[in-house]
Amino acid sequence: MAEWEAAWQLKVFGYIHMTKLFVEAMRERGGGTIVNVIGMMGMTPRWDYACGSAGNAALIAFTQAVGARSTDWNVRVFGVNPSATRTDRIAAVYRKRAKTRFDDEERWAEALGDLPFGRLAEPTEIASLVTLLASPRVAYLSGSVVDMDGGGRFR
Repeated sequence: MAEWEAAWQLKVFGYIHMTKLFVEAMRERGGGTIVNVIGMMGMTPRWDYACGSAGNAALIAFTQAVGARSTDWNVRVFGVNPSATRTDRIAAVYRKRAKTRFDDEERWAEALGDLPFGRLAEPTEIASLVTLLASPRVAYLSGSVVDMDGGGRFR
């Protein structure tokens, strides 16, 4: 339980506190945009990531609820759910999975499985989507969470 509480305190309550602070500030100034980068595991939970999946699912619901109401104050709140993205963190997570599955953490790339397009998402791809969605070109978006998983959820 201590591990879950620490993880949720950092991510789930961190997002909630920051969103609350910024929605209020943006409401006072007459508008703004908040993008919560959450994670696909909230939509595709796994036993070995139950804590993170449950936290992401909570943030998806939170983002949808706040984003639906915040339009009253000209504040857009929405989210992006990236799938596995090429970062140091994903390598660490999959090293643990490879250790459990193959008894060899160096086989972490094998633990990734069958990825869409045969690769992890790139951080710049996630940033490009966030930039587009946060721009005035997509000004009617609020209360939605966009899944960016290369179709992997349906594989």
